[in-house]
Amino acid sequence: MKLKKIKESLNLEVIAGYSEEDKEVEGAYIGDLLSVVMSSANENNIWITIQTHLNIIAVATLVGTSCIIVAEGMEIDEETIKKANEINMPLFRSNLSSYEIACKLNELGI
Repeated sequence: MKLKKIKESLNLEVIAGYSEEDKEVEGAYIGDLLSVVMSSANENNIWITIQTHLNIIAVATLVGTSCIIVAEGMEIDEETIKKANEINMPLFRSNLSSYEIACKLNELGI
């Protein structure tokens, strides 16, 4: 499924790094412990987290995630936003919980 469709379907707030390019999404991963995300998330996954510090961009890049969705409306560090823009890593925010986001993704077939 294309990232643009997911962004629109979940009404995600664009924070940084998003262009209208059609990145492919092949799954989702929920996790907040960065070392576990690095070993368990897959390339082209959406990563759902409540972490907002700069290191999430490095982890997402290392794993090759399609994007990061910050759940529960958490405030995102300015350094994180700046780095996401620099490397074009789509960074979104949602007021929904990680579980609610995952349920909506499941409804979309992810």
